[in-house]
Amino acid sequence: MARKNTQAIEELRGMSDGDLAKELDEAYRQLFTSRLQLATRQLANTSQPRKTRLRIARIKTIQRKRQLDAIDQAAGVTS
Repeated sequence: MARKNTQAIEELRGMSDGDLAKELDEAYRQLFTSRLQLATRQLANTSQPRKTRLRIARIKTIQRKRQLDAIDQAAGVTS
C-alpha cells in the first residue's frame, strides 16, 4: 500500500504549479460532491471523503513546500 501512496505523491510533485492549483480545485469539488452524496445516503464508498481530504492535504503540502523553497532561494539560503 505504501507504494501506491508514493506513486500518487510523486505524480503530484511532477505537476506544475498551475496543474496543482487545478487539481486542488477539482479535489475540493469532489469533496463537496462526496459529502453531499454521503448526506443523502447515495455514496457507496464511505471512505471517499477521507481519501479526498488526504489528497487535498498532500497538494497543499507540496504547494507550501514550493513556496518556502522559493522564499529560501530569494534569500540565498541553501538546504
